Parts: sequence; structure tokens; C-alpha cells
Amino acid sequence: MLSAEENVIEVAARTETSLNPREEEAVLPIEQRLEAELRKDLLRFSTAGSVDDGKSTLIGRLLYDSHNVYDDHIKSITRNAAIDFAQLTDGLRAEREQGITIDVAYRYFSTPKRKFIIADTPGHEQYTRNMATGASTADVAIVLVDARKGILNQTRRHSCIASLLGIPIVIAAINKMDLVDFSPEVFKQHSDSLQALARQLDIPRIIPVPVSALDGDNVVHRSTRMPFYDGPSILELLETLPLAIERIQATFRLPVQRVVRPHQDFRGFAGQITAGAVQPGDEVLALPSGRRSRVKSITTWEGELARAHAPQSVVVSLEDEIDLSRGDMIAAVTAPPRKTTRFESTVVWMHSKPLRVGATYQLKHASQTVKATVVELKSKTDVEHLAENSASQLALNDIGQVVIETSRPLLADLYRESRATGSFILIDPTDNGTAGAGMIRHIHEGSETQRRATSGLLKVGDRKFLADQLEQVLLAAGSVVLRTRFTGAGQLINLARLGAFVISESDQFSPIAFTRADSLNGTAHEISSDFESARPDELLAEIERIASLPTGEDDNDNGLGI
Repeated sequence: MLSAEENVIEVAARTETSLNPREEEAVLPIEQRLEAELRKDLLRFSTAGSVDDGKSTLIGRLLYDSHNVYDDHIKSITRNAAIDFAQLTDGLRAEREQGITIDVAYRYFSTPKRKFIIADTPGHEQYTRNMATGASTADVAIVLVDARKGILNQTRRHSCIASLLGIPIVIAAINKMDLVDFSPEVFKQHSDSLQALARQLDIPRIIPVPVSALDGDNVVHRSTRMPFYDGPSILELLETLPLAIERIQATFRLPVQRVVRPHQDFRGFAGQITAGAVQPGDEVLALPSGRRSRVKSITTWEGELARAHAPQSVVVSLEDEIDLSRGDMIAAVTAPPRKTTRFESTVVWMHSKPLRVGATYQLKHASQTVKATVVELKSKTDVEHLAENSASQLALNDIGQVVIETSRPLLADLYRESRATGSFILIDPTDNGTAGAGMIRHIHEGSETQRRATSGLLKVGDRKFLADQLEQVLLAAGSVVLRTRFTGAGQLINLARLGAFVISESDQFSPIAFTRADSLNGTAHEISSDFESARPDELLAEIERIASLPTGEDDNDNGLGI
């Protein structure tokens, strides 16, 4: 068995005999190197571990052995011919020692096979919000375990948060194997415990790797000192693991951020593609109206594209003139987002003022911001003991299951299906600070239909008896009813959008017509004369049916119920 020094000498001798991939890449012309860099996949991963687990040393060794540290930086952290790898990420640790605001430290590096962004997250309980922020965009999480101590409460906390954030692949780096004499029994014991923890947390895949971050064993190069482990090193895993969030293969989503109209002959919708891909000629849905159209062109600052995919920022123009604005969405016809005003979510609380039931916040989802109310706090998550407990509030760094209602419908997906359209942030309206971050777990079906069924504009003409009956039934159901003889449809529909059921009477015996509160063009649906002599509840049932139809130019616009 080779010593640590002999292992390093062997690796060095092996690399001297031929050019490694990094050196081969370096001799290419600059244009080819830049083009090759742009073609590489980008993998984001987060790291978590307590102060004594060797996280900073692991990251430092990973950067050093993969040739991603400048010579002057290496020189500055070398003492007595020994490199202190932990100091390569010492900035964040200095913040901890000074007791100032802790933030996530991001580090970029690349190899000939892939590009990487490390989110170096603090692991202490008081920094849970920071870890959640850093890990929220990760494809893979690396959780460190001290081989001498095994699974601790911190390990459970980090693994639980990774599970809540939907990270499907966790690399469990069992570190400091040199301090347990590279014992295969110790590694197997910790591996079995970690696999059991993964099953408990529903983590799809956890990969235990025995490492010695200080000596570099199984960090970048495979170790010869642990023959019981024949798997890949951590860097080999990072270079070959599939991207956990395959945004390009997902269903197309483009939240509209801005309408671009440089001249009268062009009208495009600018935004970042959050999922999927699109090309000219594709049929799409314009939401919330539900109208169908086809993509006419896709434009960027470089010119028109034949195809665009997540996460590109583009301007999309449609073949039809459709009313879309900031906060709306262009989506694929198949599997569109759901329209809802009520949903259950996991919330990570980030504000010093606790979350309480009944509190109202601004909710930012994709490119729109709406008013939201916490209607139920179902439970608070004990991430160390992996239990759900009842609670009356969520304090700073708490995680809980919360039911939220919004003043306007969201075009949302479940978080496990799409991170971008399945997540949101809550903003405290008093100080405009981020109060919490949420992940949508369950969408209440029919919530939007129920809200629409009690708001809208109903023109009854000269039918006072019918108006009297409808008013009594609606008031008994808790609706806000406004009866008027004013005929200005534009002003009346604005009142309906505020939540009122408006009954408009006149001196003419005109057909009964209902206009939905969410109608963009004010289209009125004429109700059959058969309902003139029907009971009020039967007429209201017909109104609810109209309210549940797809929003479009006619009742059969898309058949999707959006």
C-alpha cells in the first residue's frame, strides 16, 4: 500500500509522460478553445458540511488537482512547502469568524469535459436559508461525512434540505478515511446508514465515496490506498452524471417579461425560456387567454434562431395578434401549466418577522407579482429528526408546509416537474424584503373555477323578478353583489375583476348574457332563453359552466380547461 507521498509521486509521474486533457486543450488556438468552452455542458452542484468535516479542504483540493487555481494564489497559501487547501475558500470562513452577514460563495471552474459552478453553502442551522438559496439551482449535492463520527444531525439536516429542494443525486463524501486507516468496514457501515437515510427522505440516488480530502484520495484521481472501492472519483462522477434537471427536454415554458415593439410591423414577447425548446412553426398556447397560435420567429441580439431552448433569453413573435403582457406565459400545447389561486407549498422562512396564518405578502412567481395570503400552516418540518410537527408560526430559518391563496391566478407547475414555474418567493410589503422561498407541492384543482363562478357581469335586461331571485341566492352564498342600471360594460367588468358579481338591468327585454371577470376582450356569452323560466340555481349552474370554459374567442378554443 502506497503512502500519501508515494501516491502523489505516482500521479505526477503518470502525468509527465503525456499531455493531460487540460494541456491538450491549452495548445489549441484561442478561437477553438472558446468555441469548445461554449459547447460544454454546465453542471451546478452545492456542497454542505459542518466546520470539522473538511468541506473547504475538499473544494480546495478539487480546484487544485483539476488545475483551476492560479499560481500566485497557490503561492499565497503555501506554508513550509505545504499547501493549505482550506484557504482557497477562506473568504466565507472569515465572514463566520467576524460574525457578519453570511452569503453563499459561488466558484466557477471547468475541465475538458464540463463546466461547473460550485455553490459553497454554510451548514449551520442559523444559515438554513442560505443553504436553501445556494442549493436551489443545483443538479447535484455533495454532503460531507466525517468517517470518525458518521451521520450527525447536520448530515440529516443537509440531506433533508437537498431532498426538499428536489436534488435527485447526492454524493456522500465520507471524508478523513486516512484517520480510520482506510477501513472498509467503516466505509460500509456509513454507506449502509446513508442508503437508509436516502430511502427515508425519498432521495432517488445517493453515491457514497470514500475520500481523504487532505491527501487527494478519490477527489480528482482514484486512490490506490482503498482497494475495496473500485468506483469513480468525485470529479469523475461530476463529469459523467446526467444533468438532474433536464430543462431542454421538459415542456416548453416562456414567461413574458416584456413586449417588444420597435416598429409597427413587429411585435415580440421577450423573456427567458425556463423549460423546453421551441422553433418557428411550433403550435403554442398564449396564457392566460388560452388562445392558440404558432411561433413566427425567434430573435436574439445575434439575429434569428432556428431553434431556442432553456435557459436562453429570446424574443418570440407569433403568427396571430394576441394580447400578452408581463406576467403572462407562452407554453406548449401539450401539458400546459395549471391555472390556480390556491396551492400547498414547502416554504423556507427567511425573515425575522415570523410567518403567521392570515398574513398577506407579495408573491413573485416567474415574471408576475400578485398579492398572496397564508390561509393554513399545516406543519413545521423538523429537519434533524425528519418529522412534521404542528406549529402556529414559522420563525427565521424554519421550514414548513403552507397553504397559500393568491388574488390573481398563477400559471404554475409542481416543483418536481419544473423548478422555475414551480417555485416562488414571498415579499414583505412593509420593507420589500424577501420573507420566504416556496416550492409548490400540490395544486388545488378547481380553485380558479370556484373563484370565477361568483364574479362576472350578468346582463338580464328587463327582468326584475329574475334579478331579485339571483341577488338573494348569491348573497346567501357569500358573494359580493352589485345591481345597477348603468350599461357601461368596460367599467362594470372592472368591478367584476375586483370580485363582484354585477347584475346589470335595463328597460329592454334583451337576451341574457354573461361576461367572465377574466375575459380579456369582454366577450359576452349569450345564455339560452330556456333558462329564463328556470330556477336561479339552474341559471347559476349554467354561469358556472361558462366560467369553467377555456378563456378564448369561443367556447371550444382549446379544450384544455385553462
